[in-house]
Amino acid sequence: MASNPIADIFRIRDLRERVLFTLAMLAIYRLGATIPIPGININALRLYFMTQAGTGVSVTDYLDFFAGGAFSRFSIFMLGIMPYISMSIIMQLMLLVFPALKKISEEEGGRKKIQNYTRYGTVGVALLQSFAVTVYADSIPDAITISRGLYTFVSILSVTSGTLFLMWIGEQINQRGIGNGISLLIFAGIVARMPNAFWILIQSVRSGDLNPVFLLAVMGMFVGVVALVVYEQRGQRKIPVHYAKRVVGRRMYGAQNTYVPFKINPSGVIPVIFASSILTFPLQVAQGFGPEVRWLQRVAFWMRPDGNLYLFIYTVLIVFFAYFYTQVTLNPIEISKNIRENGGSIPGIRSEKMEEYFTRVLNRIILPGAIFLAFIAVIPSLVQRWFNFPMEVAFLMGGTSLLIMVGVDLDLMSQIEGHLRMHHHEGLTKRGRIKSRRSL
Repeated sequence: MASNPIADIFRIRDLRERVLFTLAMLAIYRLGATIPIPGININALRLYFMTQAGTGVSVTDYLDFFAGGAFSRFSIFMLGIMPYISMSIIMQLMLLVFPALKKISEEEGGRKKIQNYTRYGTVGVALLQSFAVTVYADSIPDAITISRGLYTFVSILSVTSGTLFLMWIGEQINQRGIGNGISLLIFAGIVARMPNAFWILIQSVRSGDLNPVFLLAVMGMFVGVVALVVYEQRGQRKIPVHYAKRVVGRRMYGAQNTYVPFKINPSGVIPVIFASSILTFPLQVAQGFGPEVRWLQRVAFWMRPDGNLYLFIYTVLIVFFAYFYTQVTLNPIEISKNIRENGGSIPGIRSEKMEEYFTRVLNRIILPGAIFLAFIAVIPSLVQRWFNFPMEVAFLMGGTSLLIMVGVDLDLMSQIEGHLRMHHHEGLTKRGRIKSRRSL
């Protein structure tokens, strides 16, 4: 009799504890997203955002969606984990620009130092963004219930502390839970918006604002896009490698054939998260200081998430980060060096041409993968323009949210699968494992 994989998860003590710990951390995150900053009038916020509904996709709508509704509530978690992601990107770029910093990262304990620098930088980014939030609150009638100076201090302290606490939660999930903590926090924020989005969809069909035929067409497209995303996330190009007989210590290892797996999209959903974070930072500052500075109002208008300029820059950033992150994580020089040091060779490729060969293969698979990511990322805007879909639903039908949900879900299932198989249990699928490789 086949065992139930869900029951198997809770039979294994270590896996059960990890899953329950992760769920507890995510529950704390969602609870904190409902706690407003001290000194904020919730009723005034609700009235303000109700009057803003239906005026198009604003920067606030975009920020609020990925914060799981925390931004419109002026919650202590209203910035989410984005300041940490922004600082992580800045630090990765600094490692390439400053050789001294790169040298520190390669020393013993250097990775921990770089991680500490990233945390310190996150404080600075969060302070700037939280100050922009205090300025933005001034443009909302009757939103602030205490003195301006006290509110500024309390809000900056609360929002910055909330971001740092989320950063700590993400690290704790990595160490004691299951899955990638930072990605799961973003995932939880997106999933929290799904019930409200589907309710809005039902209301739109009932009121006649949305044609049922268009709804069926978009739903069919959504299923197709999910299938393509899963295929793209799991597709691989296998590079055959042959290892000759070699002696290690007193043991001789025989010749063997293996392969180097290059995924169609080696960087996964990282380019999309990075691009979103990079654009979110200036947009949030522009939105916060916009009421006080006229040219920032124009920046916020031209860079609105459904605008052509935003979509163009978003696409370019996704392609850039796809190449950038792949070069950081999959260095052809290091891969070739490891193969040669272990007596390996690629059939038909000379040893000194190995780096060139790996670079050529990576360039050929990264470009179509990056373009595919960019296409999926702009789907919400296309769905809104062509089918008059509600913004909340369109964001779930494609774009960043869909890529993050599918990518995080596949990664989480793979990790659970590994724990189950390690304890000699069947996997989550009938075949006992999630397909993680597909040849091109």
